[in-house]
Amino acid sequence: MEYTHAMATTLVSVEEYLSTNFPETDREYIDGRIVRRNLGERSHSYAQGEIYFFFRSMGRQSVFAYTEQRVQVSHTRFRVPDVCVYVGTDPADQVFRTPPFLAVEILSKDDRPADLQEKIQDYLGFGVKYIWVVDPAARRGYVYTSDGCHDAGSVLWTKDPDFTLLLAQVL
Repeated sequence: MEYTHAMATTLVSVEEYLSTNFPETDREYIDGRIVRRNLGERSHSYAQGEIYFFFRSMGRQSVFAYTEQRVQVSHTRFRVPDVCVYVGTDPADQVFRTPPFLAVEILSKDDRPADLQEKIQDYLGFGVKYIWVVDPAARRGYVYTSDGCHDAGSVLWTKDPDFTLLLAQVL
């Protein structure tokens, strides 16, 4: 079964969503709606690869990174972060149902601010401690926590455990 942009308002069950493979890139599931994710361009792809490589190069020693992995953030919502990072335990499920330590969203030219804020709220409500938002076009990064939004300046960061990644490395 294939869903097109025009069919984004067609309500489907969680089971149908989970059993569907999408041709170009995975889709998110929001309250019965299949939502198309914006396809990345070169700058998006490069940033995603560098962030994934940064965490993956730690040799899976209690740090586990995944790209474009389905994460069930609530009973009726599945998000697909560009990168998600788990610390301590590697999830065993094919669809993750525990909050990652870090979720990364890399903006594409067609991303809408309202949609991004909804994703951030979904992640925080689910228990994700850190959300990195990288905007390749503006060459900026932001760190979201339960305390709010922090302009990353030149360094993306987390605490406990402490990770720091120079924004210049990913842009």
